[in-house]
Amino acid sequence: MVNLAVFASGNGSNFENIVQALLSGKITEATCKLLVVDKEHAYACERAKKLNIPYLYVNPKAYANKAEYESFILSKLREYEIDLIVLAGYMRFIGEVLLQAFPYRIMNLHPAYLPQFPGAHSIQDAFEARVSYTGVTVHYVDEGVDTGEIIYQEKMTIDPAWSLETLEEHVHALEYELFPKAIQMVVDKIKKEGESV
Repeated sequence: MVNLAVFASGNGSNFENIVQALLSGKITEATCKLLVVDKEHAYACERAKKLNIPYLYVNPKAYANKAEYESFILSKLREYEIDLIVLAGYMRFIGEVLLQAFPYRIMNLHPAYLPQFPGAHSIQDAFEARVSYTGVTVHYVDEGVDTGEIIYQEKMTIDPAWSLETLEEHVHALEYELFPKAIQMVVDKIKKEGESV
């Protein structure tokens, strides 16, 4: 069984979608052990309570620097024997401590067809650029901003009549469909690596 920790900063709808995919068997051979949030009132925590998943709020401001903040999180991830970190709307850059502890074991969902529109406002950026398509990308996390190796991505045509809100709805619907598939791909890879060791 591959143990996941999901990191989120806000609403947590993708976190809940992942847990439902695990419960319904859309994602197999994996379990969500922990939710980590960096915002005290993140709604994701309410979702975790309903789903009976332990959650951990870690205040970045309580630590002298990112390395200390991540070292504390790392100690908790080890307690829960986490194999894979899944970033689902976590609005903080991952630093050296976690990158070194989890090489090719941190994955992120990005609401654009990378390498187009990296960064925090990708749906709005795509909308304002009046492009004909956008998409959703799941990638491994590295030191850059949305530059890690792509695991899985899909394109989506943008209807010129859509408002920004409509585009957001369509992108989020694609996220819910695509993220569990990508997580399954990585879980399968981890299981295979475990068997070959």
